[in-house]
Amino acid sequence: MPWQQTDLMSERLRFVTAAHKRSCTFTSLCAAFGIAPKTGYKWLRQFQQHGSPGLVDRSRQPKSNSRSLSPALVERVLALRSRHQTWGPRKLVAWLELNEPRWEVPAASTVGELLKRRGLVKHRKRSRYARPRTEPLRHADHPNAVWSMDFKGWFRLGDGTRCDPLTITDAFSRYLLCCEARTAGELLAQRRVWAALECVFREYGLPDAMRVDNGEPWSSPRGELGITSLSAKLTKLGIHVERIDPGKPEQNGRHERFHLTLKQDTASPPESSMARQQLRFDEWQRVYNDERPHEAVNYCPPGSVYVASARKLPKRMPEPEYPRWYEVVVPRRDGRVSWRGRQLFITRALTGERVGLVEIEEGCFEVYFCSLLLGHVHVEHPELGLIAA
Repeated sequence: MPWQQTDLMSERLRFVTAAHKRSCTFTSLCAAFGIAPKTGYKWLRQFQQHGSPGLVDRSRQPKSNSRSLSPALVERVLALRSRHQTWGPRKLVAWLELNEPRWEVPAASTVGELLKRRGLVKHRKRSRYARPRTEPLRHADHPNAVWSMDFKGWFRLGDGTRCDPLTITDAFSRYLLCCEARTAGELLAQRRVWAALECVFREYGLPDAMRVDNGEPWSSPRGELGITSLSAKLTKLGIHVERIDPGKPEQNGRHERFHLTLKQDTASPPESSMARQQLRFDEWQRVYNDERPHEAVNYCPPGSVYVASARKLPKRMPEPEYPRWYEVVVPRRDGRVSWRGRQLFITRALTGERVGLVEIEEGCFEVYFCSLLLGHVHVEHPELGLIAA
């Protein structure tokens, strides 16, 4: 006698027919057909709603795709990405939500998948980041609390000229205050940097602190106490000069990361001349400040967060004032002063500036420039010179 042959639909119809006869309990019937009661109830429900066709297995494919994009939106996203080739999905989405709210903007992950399909995503190796340091460096909790100033790594222009951009950013809002194209020789001259700073101060006011590294022109060799005529001017304006530790660029990580973005957008490839490179910097600065969403400020453009400082650049450079019990001396060109019948070397960077000495214990004096402690000197051992703080 041959084996009885059956198919899936026939078995399901047999189950539904037996269930309607109620010749045994529903649990026992399900056990006899080798299915769970949950499956049995599903078949009964589908049969009651659609008859025999309801017992056919249905596709699990969603009826709609929440991650699909309309052709018009795809075209707009790709056009925006073509204009800003370093912007990621989250920046693209944030820009569209802020500037073109008519679009039904999808999640950033959906835009990211679109960019991957079009071959517009370059995978980067993840870097290991050091833990952020805030002390003794101050925390930037409002605009103009801390500005960061540095030279971006140099690159060659099309005509072979070396370009070392001078950059200044506000650490809180990430607002770009200055991006000036200069050659290395011009930038290392302190007068050129001071001229750029004066323009920035007139437009945006004065910050509380300026964060720099230990290179020129912010710092000088150890024998000069690390101070320069440039940092002396900042100190006279009441701006605290913060120097990161040598070999620790991560202490100014915000500004270093900004330099990577600047390089990607404006130096690859570079312009043919310094004048054209400056025009490129100027246009990029406008987009960076007023259009480009920044993750650090909740995907708003830095220009929507930054406000100019209430501290304005004075018309005349203020002179240091000291309490009447301080002894005031003025270093000569060789950095020395005549003090209590002896010659004491302080620093050549403060030539012609007023320096104050105050006795803290018998024979031991602290040496100040404005509120900056330069070091200590002992009246009985002036040959040791000024011992840096």
